[in-house]
Amino acid sequence: MAWRFDRFLYQRDKSFWTRILLTPLYLLSLPYGWAVRLRGSAYSIGLLRGKRLSCPVISVGNITVGGTGKTPLVMALARRLMEREIPVAILSRGYRGRKASGSVVSDGQKILLTPEESGDESHLMARSLKGIPILVGKDRFVTGQMALQRFGIRGLLLDDGYQHLRLRRDLDIVLIDSRIGFGDHHLLPRGILREPLSRLRRAQVFILTKVEDPEGCKPLEARLREIHPGAEICHSHYVPTGLVGPKEEWEEIGGVKGKKAFALSGVADPKYFSFLLRKCGLEIVGERIFPDHHSYRSEDLTSIKETVNKFDYLVTTEKDMVKLFKFKIGPVPLRALRIELKIWEESEFYGRVMKLFSNQKVL
Repeated sequence: MAWRFDRFLYQRDKSFWTRILLTPLYLLSLPYGWAVRLRGSAYSIGLLRGKRLSCPVISVGNITVGGTGKTPLVMALARRLMEREIPVAILSRGYRGRKASGSVVSDGQKILLTPEESGDESHLMARSLKGIPILVGKDRFVTGQMALQRFGIRGLLLDDGYQHLRLRRDLDIVLIDSRIGFGDHHLLPRGILREPLSRLRRAQVFILTKVEDPEGCKPLEARLREIHPGAEICHSHYVPTGLVGPKEEWEEIGGVKGKKAFALSGVADPKYFSFLLRKCGLEIVGERIFPDHHSYRSEDLTSIKETVNKFDYLVTTEKDMVKLFKFKIGPVPLRALRIELKIWEESEFYGRVMKLFSNQKVL
């Protein structure tokens, strides 16, 4: 029910009676909006001051709730910088993790926290990014200092850092789901906006995600240029690359075409996950959807186990898989869909990122 209500808020066009029913949430959004504006203004006029670290800081975030693809972009950035021999660390809030106060998830070689301790997205990054330290903590300035002192890095990436004004950054990247945009432009909890749209002016780069054809994004681009004419606008899409198993078993996309799959997910946009599975040629014969960041229990899988003879794979997301290792699902292979985020304007985007490090002295 929680997920269905969440999806309900994402609808751009709502009927008159729906808007009436949402009036209590609108009233709650008023004090939320006042608090957000007051905090932002305090930083703008200097009553509150952000702190700066001694290396370039790149933030990847959004202005809406839900999955816009922040973590895949952070991972893509980390890999690209590592290829250029620029050592970086990733700072995450550690959403829903039990140890979200200045903890090292991975030192780049060894994973030190469980998914329950670090949060699912932080643990996913730790599993996927060898050689890159991952730290979690609510205060990114503190964890950034820790990363600089312990790991000899030259840069920091903030996963979901747009609202973390305490730490100053050199590049603010905001991701926007091209299919949803800003919903019906209401603040939480009435709508999906974390901040008023005017706060987009803090960003230097907008990346529209889930874009199959950039030409279809013209209305959203026009709105963004009205708000912030000087920002760069890029487009991105996801490319499925294969299915990966709990022990890094690998199956190419071409080898799974026509196979039957049961889709299991606890993400913000399960419809898009199903879309990607079908794009790979998988036939979805069953589907089970949970709220985003769901903590799985054995009883969640009971009904699935009873139908294992009807499909070839139980397919989930990589974020969900880190929480499903501990369960025995049966003879059907558990696989996660591995995807890569591709930016249409790749050379321009990464060129801008690399400029931050071009004149930097090695620490």
